[in-house]
Parts: sequence; C-alpha cells; structure tokens
Amino acid sequence: MASKEKKTHDDSDSEMVRRFRTHPFLFIGTFIVLIIIIVAFVLVPAIVPEASRRANVDLTFGYYDKIPVAYVPGNYFAQYYEMIARYNQNRNSENFNNMGYQIWREAYEAAAVHTAILQEMKNSGYTAPAKKVDRDVAALPQFQENGRFSPALYNRMDNNARLSLWRQVQEEIAEKKFSSDVTGLLRPEAEVEFIGRMESPQRNFKVTLFDVDAYPDAEYEAYARDHSDLFRNVKLSIVTVGSGEREAKQILETIKNGETTFEDAARAHSKDPYADRGGDMGMKMIHELSLDIPEESARETVLSLAKGDYSGVIKTAAGWSFFRCEEAVQEADLTDIAVMEKVKAYLRNFERGRMEDWTIAKANEFVTMAKERGFDNALSIKALQSKSFGPVPINYGNFELFTELPVQSVPGLSGTAENENFWKTAFSTPVGSPSTPIVQGNNVLVLFPVDEIEADPSRRETVASNYSAWLNGILGQSMQKSFLNSPKMEDKFIDVYLRYFVGNN
Repeated sequence: MASKEKKTHDDSDSEMVRRFRTHPFLFIGTFIVLIIIIVAFVLVPAIVPEASRRANVDLTFGYYDKIPVAYVPGNYFAQYYEMIARYNQNRNSENFNNMGYQIWREAYEAAAVHTAILQEMKNSGYTAPAKKVDRDVAALPQFQENGRFSPALYNRMDNNARLSLWRQVQEEIAEKKFSSDVTGLLRPEAEVEFIGRMESPQRNFKVTLFDVDAYPDAEYEAYARDHSDLFRNVKLSIVTVGSGEREAKQILETIKNGETTFEDAARAHSKDPYADRGGDMGMKMIHELSLDIPEESARETVLSLAKGDYSGVIKTAAGWSFFRCEEAVQEADLTDIAVMEKVKAYLRNFERGRMEDWTIAKANEFVTMAKERGFDNALSIKALQSKSFGPVPINYGNFELFTELPVQSVPGLSGTAENENFWKTAFSTPVGSPSTPIVQGNNVLVLFPVDEIEADPSRRETVASNYSAWLNGILGQSMQKSFLNSPKMEDKFIDVYLRYFVGNN
C-alpha cells in the first residue's frame, strides 16, 4: 500500500461517525444520540444546502492563520453539517426549518477548530508517520473480511477515493496527537482520590421558604408615613440644553420676555425625553427627581418654587436645565392605590434590605419555635410547607461531577449552589436542628439537616473515575474557545450567512 495514497469522502455512515468520534471534546452532546443519527442517515433523504448548488458560490466562512474554513461538498465542514442537520431534522422536525443559523454556526465552529488544530500541528513540524497511517487505513471496517485486512476490498476502491481516505486518516492521527497533548495531563493518584472523597459527607434536608415579597401592606404604609417627604408630589416642566449654561440662560430669558413660549422652547431646543411634550415632566414624586436633578441643594431650590415660577439654570444629569413649576409640592395621598403601588416599587428597588430584614425576623420566629417544639410541629403551627432533598454533598457551583442540588424539583433552591453562605450553613448546622435563615433571591430559607451519611464507596469511585474525562472535557472546551477567539481566526460567518442564506446582499 503506497503511503502517498489519499481518499475522497467515504459514503459509509458508520465510517463518518467513527471519524467524528475521535474528537469527543468537540462533539459532546451530538454523540449522545449516535444511534439515532445512524438510523436517520439511512431513512432521511440527503440534506444538501441549496446555496452550495449555485455556481460561483464561495462558502468560505472564515480563515485560521489564512487557511480557509470553507464548506465544500464532501469535506469535514460538509460532513459535520450533514450529520447535525440530520440529527436536528429527526429530533425537531417541526422546527427544523427555523434552525438553519444554529446548524450552520455549529458546523462552522467545528470546522474552524479542526482547521486550527491541523494548522498548528503543521506549524509545529509534526507529520503523522506514513506506516502509522497505512496501519490505521488497513484497520478500517470497510477493508475487513473475516477479521483481517482484505487487499481485494481495498483495491476495489477508486484510486482517488483511496488517496483522499489516506489523507483523512493522516489528519485524524494529527488531531488525536494534538488532543492527547492538550488533555493528556497526568492525574496524580492522590488528586483523583481527593476528588472522589469530595462526594462525602452527604446530608438529607428539609427546607421551608419565606417569601420576601410577602412583605405586608401594613409595613408599606408604615414606611410611607415615616418617610412621607419622599412621596410628596410635584408637577414640573423642563428645558435642557446640551451646549452650555450660557445658551440655557439666553433661552430662559426669551421665555421670560415673552419672545417664545416655554413649550416651543422645549420642542425647539431641549435635549431630554420631555422635549416632544413641550417639557411636561408630569407628576413626579420627590424621590424620582433625584434622577433628573442629582444635586440635593439644586433639587430643594426647584421644590421651593410656587406655581408658575421659573428656576434658574441648573446643572443636571442631561446638561443645563431650567424648570417651571406647574403645581407646587403636595402631600402624598396614601389612600390612593396608585400612590401605594409607587411606594411598594420604591421599597423593592431601593429598600430591599428592609423587606429582607422583616422576612428574616419571621424566619427567626419560626426557628425559635422549631427548636422548642420540633421542626414539623412548627411547620404545622405556622401553616408552612416544606420540601425534602438529598442526600447531597457540598457541591459549590452544582458541578455535574458530583451529586447536584435538585433545583428543578425544589425551586426555592435556585441559585443556592453559588451561595457560599448556603453551603456553610447547610453543613455546619447540627443534624436535627433548624438552621439560621439564609437569604437567597426572593426567599429566606430555613434548612433542617435530617441526617448525615458517607457516600457509597461505589459512588466515590465513580466520581474519581469520571474526573479525568470531566477534566479532559473542560480542557477541550477551553481549547475550542481559545481557537475561536484567537487573533489568527478571521470570522466571516455572519457576512457569508446573510449573503447566501438570508438574502442580504
């Protein structure tokens, strides 16, 4: 077998899948459904992109180190596109026509990384040994008969096809070599053992939730009464000039002299959101004016105006402004539902801590009762619900390597995996005792550790054995991002896709 022989695209579906499987770090997820893809390859008609049939269409979506990443029928890009298109057509037949961009982008990125790896190996001076390529070609399934290489089957293949096949196998060997160099780090036995031990200890929990947004109306009303100055109302109009204080003063003078109206000046000169309304700011609560007039002394000057009065020119967030008072400051009507909705919005946005403090106090009342009467009795007395979950270890970040928090079945746990205080509290609280309250998002949680156990030895062994594969996957993903964001990568994907597949010429 001549070592210089090369091959075109092999039409065998199993051979195509075998080639892709040599790079699992690029194609995790696709091969979860490998069998489905192989079946679909037989049952679903060929998917050939319409643009590739047109004459003089250059589907070069980018370059790596000036090497084109192009869709050409039969090449790596085309094979990968064909594979994921068939998979998505089989899985999402109803939405398949809307997935064009996603499929093309995934195929492009896979081809770009493939091109980058081969170019980097070439730049490093690596060439797959010809004898190694010959052996791997001879071991391909299509050349086997009774478990041995068949020269007859090999010679039946078209010479150009054999040459192309030899080249593809040579590239595969180079990619495998690159992959092993990137992900083939030695894992000290002690490190692997340590990772396995992180699956223990595990705890089972009960949890009850206190909703921060259950803050009662009486508390909102009490806050509004105690801070009534914030919720007073005033109606103003404004003109804002961006060019400078001098021009703003000149415009104000023309209004005072009657040369123009305030409304016309606002429409002609103002550079703020109220210009189209003739400067009308509408009714504003005092606290809302802090956005328009950041400086407190300037704000107080405006608030002291009587109806119809003009302010002087004031430096505001948008430029140089002056105001006309349309209605002087009025006390807020706390019986008005609309006013109270604004009060509630203010507390949620600016005084969230007050709401959390109130909720924590309620949670602490429950904790005290749970310590005296038991967790379940306290739930019953307070008419509260609880959820159970576990056993789980400390798994900060909810890494798939370890047992994960069941955030889907216990919605109140959403976000807790990244909450350091949650884990500290969960595993420092004595078993059989309620925890201190934990603030998480819109909830305050109280945990009740039911028991603590050691993970099953087989589970620890599984974590340890999966560690290397998991780390390889992380390294592979990092490598892929590194190539796609490399200065050597010229990404023209959007331009080409819009030109040939959306019709934006």
